[in-house]
Amino acid sequence: MTGKAYIIGVGMTAFEKPETRDWQYWDMAKEAGGAALADAGVGYEAVEQVPVGYCYQPSTAGQRAAYELGLTGVPVYNVNNNCATGSTALMMARQFVEAGINDCVLTLGFEKMKRGALGGGADAGDFSTSPVARHYGVMAAAHGFEMTPPTAQIFGNAAREHMDRYGTTAEQLAAVGAKNHRHSAHNPYAQFQDVYTVEEVLAAKTIHRPLTKLQCSPTSDGAAAAVIASERFVREHGLADRAVEIAAQAMTTDTDESFASGSCIDVVGKPMSRAAARRVYAASGLGIEDVDVIELHDCFSINELLTYEALGMCPDGDGGKLIADGATTYGGRWVVNPSGGLISKGHPLGATGLAQTAELVWQLRGTAGARQVPGAGVALAHNIGLGGAAVVTMLRR
Repeated sequence: MTGKAYIIGVGMTAFEKPETRDWQYWDMAKEAGGAALADAGVGYEAVEQVPVGYCYQPSTAGQRAAYELGLTGVPVYNVNNNCATGSTALMMARQFVEAGINDCVLTLGFEKMKRGALGGGADAGDFSTSPVARHYGVMAAAHGFEMTPPTAQIFGNAAREHMDRYGTTAEQLAAVGAKNHRHSAHNPYAQFQDVYTVEEVLAAKTIHRPLTKLQCSPTSDGAAAAVIASERFVREHGLADRAVEIAAQAMTTDTDESFASGSCIDVVGKPMSRAAARRVYAASGLGIEDVDVIELHDCFSINELLTYEALGMCPDGDGGKLIADGATTYGGRWVVNPSGGLISKGHPLGATGLAQTAELVWQLRGTAGARQVPGAGVALAHNIGLGGAAVVTMLRR
């Protein structure tokens, strides 16, 4: 790599329940991409390449979306990496810029989804042809297979293991949902803006024990975007006042450690997250102790606790204690998911990683309004997809 990469513009749509608005994925992308370009103060004609992330739209949907912003003939790449798709597209854009290939790259992520739980890629528990067959096979061997939503099932079983192994309580898991719903009350982009107590989270409909509906991310429609630029581009266009440096970024995929233990804690990605975080700390020279604000992949409440541990915020097994002590909200050591996270902001798969990026850029610029983390100077994003990929990104102003 020959240079630094900076985020100079971000944008996103509101995240909404599927079928709420009569719009297509290209309408979402136009709104989010246009907002990111306007935020950067550059036109689409300055963009040299466009990585576009999505999971549920057809091949070359990235082109259909990007054409709404301009017909300049630049390369468009279609990216699909499960729930880590948005941050994977961001990583491609960063690599183009850091390598000196491009000076200005736009990355988009979007999803137009259907209502209801994700099916996990197979019917009636037959995962033989699914990309996550090996992952669900580990779960089935340890816990059997039930007729509940498969993604909730595998994370719910990880939660049971954590409770059995470390004494984590249902109240600690519910506290994650209560915190993130409380945070989203100040986020106009969030799908949900209602506040719930821990008791109300616990009393909600059970999806897969011990996870209730208010501890599970919903299906969502929405889009997010970011403009990535070189140091030269930032200097020549006078954009230093809005530029946020990508200090380091790493992606990891599954290794033997994901499967060898037979534990759902490992198979849902904790080892991948830990490895990616360590690489980012080493590359950036920054540790978790330097971070002020974090957007992490709370697809289910248990994954937030697992990620606390994977990022080194606490020892293994102490994730429940960390949330109970108030260390991950305003007034604590870190503010985690000030946007409301996936649980409350929403989870349109292809857009999630870039929406995390948008929130952290606003935080580092000091423009997050009622969600602002005082004095935020270093931020970390964590995005994960089963199958698998974990992306950790360190940002600094």
